[in-house]
Amino acid sequence: MSDIATNSTRRLVIRISRNSLSFSTTDGAQVIYEPYALKSSISMAANLREALRTVPMLSERYGRVLVMVDSPVLQVPADEFKEDLAETYYNHSFTSQQQQKVLYTVLPEMKCVAVFALHKDLFTVITDAWDSVRIVPALTSVWNHLNQRSYTGAHCKLYSYFHEHQLEVFSFAQNRFKFCNSFTVTTPEDAIYYILASWKQLGLVPEHDELFLVGDVLERDHTKEELEKYIKRVFVVNPIGEFNRASVAQIPGIPYDLMALYVKGL
Repeated sequence: MSDIATNSTRRLVIRISRNSLSFSTTDGAQVIYEPYALKSSISMAANLREALRTVPMLSERYGRVLVMVDSPVLQVPADEFKEDLAETYYNHSFTSQQQQKVLYTVLPEMKCVAVFALHKDLFTVITDAWDSVRIVPALTSVWNHLNQRSYTGAHCKLYSYFHEHQLEVFSFAQNRFKFCNSFTVTTPEDAIYYILASWKQLGLVPEHDELFLVGDVLERDHTKEELEKYIKRVFVVNPIGEFNRASVAQIPGIPYDLMALYVKGL
């Protein structure tokens, strides 16, 4: 057995979304990233069971396992959160969710609690396979990183994070979410509409405040050009520059939230 396989201090990161599954870990300073080819005919839980049998990375020993879940999130102010009501809060907000295990993550830097969910079968597969598991929303690393970034400069900032046909729009003020919403987008026009509507709702100033486009931006150049007709200061975040040419930012296909996790942590 190799030194890697016997090193139980390493961390395995599993990222799960509606239509994707990936595994990653580190070998020294290098991140090893392995997307998994899903079988669309079976559930995500069944895909993970299959991966446990076939993916060599999953046969190694890990001291910690982090599961990043890309699912709808309900943000609750920390001073209003009641653990025994988390499931009620969530099911009232997301009525289409079925057979879900409702979980939550405290975000102390933003003084709130992120309530989210994972299918019960998938939760069972994960907790049966590993003893030491932490499960968090996939965007946790992005929120923490961009909240810190929002401290720089005198301009108010609106962030738009694109990933897997989802658009997350959020802004911070005084270490709290000022705004946080999620939209399904299939065209640049969808994204532009939701971003401008959020900008207007927040009362941001087109000549002064800043918009940052992050992640897998739909038709990036076109989207930026259209937004610049209404907002003067529009920036597309280049992760290689953002993360000082870190090797993880140069891995093809790796999501921005995983880059932020490995460079900035949770």
